[in-house]
Amino acid sequence: MISTVLLFVLGLILICAGGDRLVDAAVAIAGKMKIPQIVVGATIVSLGTTLPEILVSTTAAFDGSAAIAAGNAFGSIICNTALIAGLSQTIRPARQVGTGSLAWRSSFFFLAVGVMEIYGVLKGIYDRPIGILLLAAFVLYACLNVRLSSGEDNEEEAEGGEETSVPKQLLILAVCAVLLYAGANLLVNNGILIAQALGVPERVIAVTFIALGTSLPELVTSMVSLIKGYGNVGLGNVLGANILNLLLVIGIPAAVEGIPLERQTIMTDIPLAIAVMAVLLLPILVRKKSSRVQGIVLLGIYILYCVRSFSI
Repeated sequence: MISTVLLFVLGLILICAGGDRLVDAAVAIAGKMKIPQIVVGATIVSLGTTLPEILVSTTAAFDGSAAIAAGNAFGSIICNTALIAGLSQTIRPARQVGTGSLAWRSSFFFLAVGVMEIYGVLKGIYDRPIGILLLAAFVLYACLNVRLSSGEDNEEEAEGGEETSVPKQLLILAVCAVLLYAGANLLVNNGILIAQALGVPERVIAVTFIALGTSLPELVTSMVSLIKGYGNVGLGNVLGANILNLLLVIGIPAAVEGIPLERQTIMTDIPLAIAVMAVLLLPILVRKKSSRVQGIVLLGIYILYCVRSFSI
């Protein structure tokens, strides 16, 4: 048990160290390339912080634990939005958010998750065809980011952009992503051991312990962004990570092995993922800023979701 605690602490240290430097590098790149912080958060940062989910779900699919693959993805979306974004907006609501950066990504998310819900209801499985479609959608998403980012309004002022070396900052980003993955992996593994010892079902482990563990990079990134005054990086990270959870975390294992869906995933997890994203994004798109009330509502939803998951 002592070794488990020590590994847990080590994982936490790695995540905190990686998240701190990752935010600095992302903001530096945004300043140098005149890209809005929210765009960098939704692309480069979100890809780095979503690597744990991608690797966990892909490994779970090959090991035959399909419930973990699906539960991890939707559980992470719920955790990213209701817990992480909820906590961020409660502490410091977003101000002066560029709706152009959010609008098309929000539409992309709701379209993708809507198709996945309908497909899940009709088929009861994410098979190879939907997996390939999701991977193709990722390629489209990446192309849209490249094409549309240059035309999006940059509402943040960059500092020190002239002294920034983009290749150096990209290298730092890569190293930080490795630290985040290693730290999250330590936390997830120990969390699973504890959950299994307590007799917690596989799906509940996936949507709570694993989802929370693999979302820790997003949590640390968001908190560090708030502390450093770059709140839009954290908001963009949550949105981008949620899109990648749909397209890659589910797309890759679905294309390789197929993911049978549990009724609870179709009836609860996916609709709730849609609901919490609506609570987070729609007011921001209308008002161009968020409110503390949104954060409190999202946190309340997450608490109820966890309680219900363990009571089933």
